[in-house]
Amino acid sequence: MANWSDPRPNAANFATTGARTETYDAGLRAYMLSVYNYMTSGILLTGVVAMLFASTGYAEAVFLNPGILKYVIMFAPLGFVFAMSFGQGRMSFPTLQAMFWGFAIAMGLSLSTVFLQYTGTSIAGAFFATASGFAALSLYGYTTKRDLSAFGTFLIMGLVGLIVASVVSIFLAPEAQRMMTLIISAVGVLLFAGLTAYDTQRTKSIYAHVAGTADEGRTVIMSALSLYLDFINMFLFILRLFGSSRN
Repeated sequence: MANWSDPRPNAANFATTGARTETYDAGLRAYMLSVYNYMTSGILLTGVVAMLFASTGYAEAVFLNPGILKYVIMFAPLGFVFAMSFGQGRMSFPTLQAMFWGFAIAMGLSLSTVFLQYTGTSIAGAFFATASGFAALSLYGYTTKRDLSAFGTFLIMGLVGLIVASVVSIFLAPEAQRMMTLIISAVGVLLFAGLTAYDTQRTKSIYAHVAGTADEGRTVIMSALSLYLDFINMFLFILRLFGSSRN
C-alpha cells in the first residue's frame, strides 16, 4: 500500500521534455522489473523464514506462551515500515535496502503464526490465489489508461475504515465477532485488490520524476514495499476467508 511521499521532480522529466523514446521505455521496464524483483524476493524470504520458524517449534514456543518477545515480533514489522516511510529521505540506498530485507525477515517471524493456525493446503491455496489475482491486477494497473488517483483516495479511506472496524470487532460478542471477521476479510480482499492496481500505476508514473537521479534506487525499494504490503494483506484476508483451521 502506498504510504510514502513522491520524490520531487528535480531531474529531467522524460515524460514532459519530448516524445517518449526507446531509451525511456527501456528504462521504465528495467525500473519496474527491479521493483517486482525486490517485492518477489521479499515475499519469498518472508515465506522461508515463517516456515522455518514454525517448523522448528520456535514459533509455538514464543507465541503460545507468556512473554514479551511475541509482542516484539508482532510489532517489529510496523516499526520497520514507519522507519522506512519517514526516514527514506535521510537514508542511503544500502541502508534502505538493508531495512527492506530486515522488514521481510521480521514479517516472516510474525507470519509464522499462520502455520500454527491453518493447514498447509489452505496456506498454499491462498498463496496461489493471491499470486494469480495480484498478477492480473498489477497488469491492469500498468496497462490501463484510466487515471486511478481518485480511486486510490477512496481505497485509502476504506482502509482507514477497515482498521477502525477491526478494532471495534475486538469488543464484540464471539458470534458477532466471527461475522464481523468474515465481513472485514471480504472487504479487505477487495480493498487490497484495488490498491494493487493503484500502487502499480503510481509506481509506473513516478518513474518519470526519478529516472537517472539518486532517488531512483530508493524509489524502487519503497515501491516494492508498497506492492509487498498489498500482496501480503490480500493473502491474509483470503486465508481468513477460505482457510481451514488446524483445530
